[in-house]
Amino acid sequence: MGFLIDTSLWIAVERGRLSAADIQAITRQAPVYLSPVNLAEIRFGIDLMTDKKHRLRAMTMLCRLRRKPLLRITGETAEIFGATAAELTKAGRGADFRIQDLWLAAQTIQRKCTLLTANAKDFEDIPNLKLVVVEIP
Repeated sequence: MGFLIDTSLWIAVERGRLSAADIQAITRQAPVYLSPVNLAEIRFGIDLMTDKKHRLRAMTMLCRLRRKPLLRITGETAEIFGATAAELTKAGRGADFRIQDLWLAAQTIQRKCTLLTANAKDFEDIPNLKLVVVEIP
């Protein structure tokens, strides 16, 4: 149980569009997890930044995130990913452009967690996924 948080929300907190208290109001005392996918997406964004001040702030955020419990991607995660991607493809909803989202969903399903995101459209059609959508002001 617990929450896996989509990268969009980690970024929203860093940019001051949401506060950590906003997230905690939803997660309460439940554990909050980080995925290697979050780290990859954030690092990708950092390495494309040209403004040194923004890059330094983002690297500081990445260091803070590394303190969160990290969910491992396992063989079971991979099988859930493959089955989910196939199901979406058969339904005509495409999976090839949503690879990172599907890895997050697979980890969430495997661990019986809830995915917390601001991007409902990226996840709402994924079967067996518990999802909570947060509005970013």
